[in-house]
Amino acid sequence: MSYPVLNIANKIIASNDASQGEIISNLKLQKLLYYMQGFFIAVFDRKLFENEIEAWQYGPVVREMYEHFRTFGSGAITLTEDAEIASLTDEEHQLFKDVMDEYGQFSAIKLMNMTHEELPWKKVFNHTPQGEISYDLLKEYFKTQIVE
Repeated sequence: MSYPVLNIANKIIASNDASQGEIISNLKLQKLLYYMQGFFIAVFDRKLFENEIEAWQYGPVVREMYEHFRTFGSGAITLTEDAEIASLTDEEHQLFKDVMDEYGQFSAIKLMNMTHEELPWKKVFNHTPQGEISYDLLKEYFKTQIVE
């Protein structure tokens, strides 16, 4: 089962510990959505959310979420009280937590630079800027990133 991408984005924003000094900006959110989707596909062989991830100049982007949160500019995204947050299974939540622990610590710029070195973004952007990073490409790459 996949989840509404907005509910996953809200979960990422809600799980951020701003006291650590790092905010969730739109740029950072986009990269975390990419990592969440990639690892979810690699581990569970299905999408976390159905929306396409595109290879933009500054890294992977879920266009609908970029547009949804664009009013925050480069500042911290805040949630409204009625924001719906995805309720994941225990297994899914553990993977979500693992990805947040590993990648949430990095700045938006560091995450952008990391994605620029990775096969999914490079392969698509260098061939078709703003093209879709496919399920198969995410699966192929992120299978190599899983530590057993």
